[in-house]
Amino acid sequence: MTGRVSPVGAGAGAVGAQLAPRARLFPSLAAVYRAQLSRARVARIPLLFVATFQSIGIMILMRGVVDGGAEAQAVVAGSSVLVVAFVALNLLSQYFGQLRASGGLDHYATLPVPPAAVVLGAAGAYASFTVPGTIVTAVTGSVLFQLPMTHLWVLVAVIPLSGAALSGLGAALGLLAPRQELATLLGQLGMSAALLLGVLPANRMPAPIGWARDLLPSTYGVEALSRSFGARPDWAVIALDLGVCAVVGVLSLAVATWAYRRAAVR
Repeated sequence: MTGRVSPVGAGAGAVGAQLAPRARLFPSLAAVYRAQLSRARVARIPLLFVATFQSIGIMILMRGVVDGGAEAQAVVAGSSVLVVAFVALNLLSQYFGQLRASGGLDHYATLPVPPAAVVLGAAGAYASFTVPGTIVTAVTGSVLFQLPMTHLWVLVAVIPLSGAALSGLGAALGLLAPRQELATLLGQLGMSAALLLGVLPANRMPAPIGWARDLLPSTYGVEALSRSFGARPDWAVIALDLGVCAVVGVLSLAVATWAYRRAAVR
């Protein structure tokens, strides 16, 4: 025996290496998205109803304080985006915190799936659940405060962009939290911040709280939707607000992907 590898063995090894190529991003993303959507459908739909009723209840309470105008627009826009925050930020942070604590990340780590596909697929599935509740909340608020619904099509951009920013933030919180309980706490604190800073009219807040409001990515989606209720919306400013949501969404999802890699190798 010479210890050399025969050409036949080398060829077989080359063929074997080609039998399991690493999955591409977009097919993997679609597969993870479908799996997460079907898995979370039964468990998350009741929570979506809770998020929707919560937002509608907040608008009813604020109806006794706010009569109309810019403040009513802010309340309706903030309550609508709050549905996105409840699911995309709060529930997603809990999901990834639980996944990390239970060793579920080990399952994904054994699959030939890019880390970005796991994060984006889960984030997209959770954000998809927010669409019906956000639309119902926006329509109900428009009727309640007698706001025009002519430009509610802006939700087509507000929901995915706000959802991306908040989903990335929620996933990062769940993956970076050292304990599952802390991930749950951070998700709830984030949703509370979206409630206080997004629903309450900005002109009634002290200056330091207004600065904190500027740091919360969902408030830019709130501003975009709120401006669309005006008689003559400033589309340039609305596009700028949505652009900020898009940039923050890309950055937060990139951080979440890094956090997934970091948690998966431990």
